[in-house]
Amino acid sequence: MFAAENAGIEPTRAAATLSCHLCFIGLFYSYKGYLQVKRSAIHFTPTPPHLPRGTGGTGAIAPPTISVAALAGISGLVRQAFGDKVVRQANQAAMLDIELIEDQDCFILQSTMTRFVAEIERRSGEAHLGLLIAGHLPFSRYGRWAEYLVAADTLGTALTRAVSALGYLSRGDRMTVSVDRGIARASYFSASRGNPGYAHVATGTAGTLLRLLRSYLPPDWRPKRIELDIARPPAATLFEDAFGCPVVFDAQAVSVCFDAQLFHRSAPPRSRSRLLTLEDLARARLKPEDLDNFSGVVIEQIRAQVLTGTVSIDSTAQALDTSVRTLQRLLRRDGTDFRQLVNVIRAQRAQELLGGSEASITEIATAFGYSAPASFARAFRKATGVGPQEFRARRWSSTQ
Repeated sequence: MFAAENAGIEPTRAAATLSCHLCFIGLFYSYKGYLQVKRSAIHFTPTPPHLPRGTGGTGAIAPPTISVAALAGISGLVRQAFGDKVVRQANQAAMLDIELIEDQDCFILQSTMTRFVAEIERRSGEAHLGLLIAGHLPFSRYGRWAEYLVAADTLGTALTRAVSALGYLSRGDRMTVSVDRGIARASYFSASRGNPGYAHVATGTAGTLLRLLRSYLPPDWRPKRIELDIARPPAATLFEDAFGCPVVFDAQAVSVCFDAQLFHRSAPPRSRSRLLTLEDLARARLKPEDLDNFSGVVIEQIRAQVLTGTVSIDSTAQALDTSVRTLQRLLRRDGTDFRQLVNVIRAQRAQELLGGSEASITEIATAFGYSAPASFARAFRKATGVGPQEFRARRWSSTQ
């Protein structure tokens, strides 16, 4: 049911290298989706009515996850700098088309994130990829989470929101804000520390913290220092040049240190933002507790694959660093199996697209990997009891 017919990502050969010291100031990119949908009408419910909720009874520890928004824009940036081949090779290593889902409210494994950037470094030969990411990607790429933070009246309140709402960005990470002798420290402890590619993630995280602070401070403001929880690189001065301040390596976390008096700085005049609450963020993102159990993480991994049109139990098991047999055994302990989860999530996504978008049946069928709309229609009818046209007509008539 809902089995994709033409799945897979095309493997490619290595791309030529290019130094990140080139200036990409003014670099713009755009995400080009294959469906024109009403985004406000689409939501991602982690546990729909017929989707089994993990109970945690498997005994398996839920691996760390992060919103795919953390990688938003990186594919476009890398394509501009190193070419499309490097992006395709990184997608193959991640076993997900990251660019295709980067603006969706879904979570991926943190190991997928680090694998993605590690492959970009390997294929491009760029040892300082993190500096490129830190310097050219806006804070707004984090979507509703970023919007909620910068809607705070002061910098101190924004940082408090970052700590309390971190679960809507990642699971397994930790953030703290402290003050010692007049110096404030905003620190991020990542669960992906030690993974291949983490050095770039850490550098990018420092850039993200800086952009949050500069939402309340002048553009030319510089922190007292930045601390990175990575080994000191041979070209350490490049980091100080890029960040415009001293950089300390081999730290306990990624931290930005600044004058504590800046906590009271108000946001500069800007267009009036929407009134946002933590509940608004919760409705836009998965509930954090849904990623605290193994089955919940599997569900979200499947959901990310469904959004790309390619679902594979082998890729899921590999991403979770386990075997297919173990994956199935753990899911059976929670009263479900991989095929059942895939069928339910695909049916749910199909219903969302039919009821909340203007995409044609053919476009939706193609998004699910079907070569013919009739095949999609048969699978949809088998899953829901009605055909896609009838389902859409009923849904649209109910909203009139």
